Amino acid sequence: MRLLIDLVVNHTSNEHPWFQQARRDPQSKYRDWYVWSKKKLKNAESGVVLPGVQKSTWDYDETAKSYYFHRFYDFQPDLNTSNPEVQAEILKIIGFWVQLGVSGFRMDAVPFVIAAKGANIAKPEEQYEMLRTFSQFLTCREGEAIILAEANVLPDADLKYFGNYGERVQMMFNFEVNQHLFFALASGDSRPLVKAMQATKRRPSSAQWKHFLRNHDELDLGRLEKKQRDVAFAAFGPDQDMQLYQRGIRRGLASMLQRDRRRLELAYSLMMTLPGTPVIRYGDEIGMGEDLQLPERNCARTPMQWSTEPNAGFTKSARPILPVISDGPYSFQHVNVADQRRKPNSLMNWMERIIRMRKEVPEIG
Repeated sequence: MRLLIDLVVNHTSNEHPWFQQARRDPQSKYRDWYVWSKKKLKNAESGVVLPGVQKSTWDYDETAKSYYFHRFYDFQPDLNTSNPEVQAEILKIIGFWVQLGVSGFRMDAVPFVIAAKGANIAKPEEQYEMLRTFSQFLTCREGEAIILAEANVLPDADLKYFGNYGERVQMMFNFEVNQHLFFALASGDSRPLVKAMQATKRRPSSAQWKHFLRNHDELDLGRLEKKQRDVAFAAFGPDQDMQLYQRGIRRGLASMLQRDRRRLELAYSLMMTLPGTPVIRYGDEIGMGEDLQLPERNCARTPMQWSTEPNAGFTKSARPILPVISDGPYSFQHVNVADQRRKPNSLMNWMERIIRMRKEVPEIG
């Protein structure tokens, strides 16, 4: 087993010592580690990632007497990744974890990490060579380590992230195929999926696609046409509280497919036979659901359900960060690893068999 961990370097918390020092002291070196403006920009409302929750990408800080830039929530100020000192700090973080033995990173929000940021930049441009810097440092420390990029970009930009020889990032999540796969499942029409696969198949021989059904965010359908998105909403998230940010569905795969084993097996059989590397989100191998009473994306981030022990066997803490699902058909009393391990025909055991089949059959794997 090898371990990849999250590398979240687009922003910090507003409680981070760097930001606290930056806001207090204009002469601090940390001031330029973030992105500031003396006045609020006219286009501050454009480019928000979390519509309906986030009103602006620039917020005023009373202590700094300036506006700071944040691509996501207002408590997550963006780092000025163009600053060489910030880049050096990112390399230190990479080096620290590699020394502890990790085999690479899932780099979060890559297009925002490498984008030039600032009050004077009307149209941000991606600094692709920054990825090469990160990757060269990583592979110098650990030859087989990789960067898996979360880059939700259009197919015409894919090769810019891979580089000509996979020298920038070695793997990328394929959002284009993911979104059209769900439209295909909703509509019964495979042609948009085939088109998406054809649009994204170009890549260096030393790089690879990562295919997935669900991840820790909402199911993003922003790349689909409105009519296609409406079809997917109707099939998988018809109620308003199942939808998020006007573009996505905040449900688990099992509940979207109504716990139908045939449909779940169809979806996973399709993913396992796509050209690329499959990714399974924790809990999907046992058919975990979601808690729609939790806000936003948190509904699908509940603890893994290992057993019928308190807190689903996830932690001995009295209160985990998010509560386990304890009511309804997806509660940990009904859906857990310990129970499914004992049942030969459980979803988890079926998943183990299809993974084994994919590894054993060259035509598929």
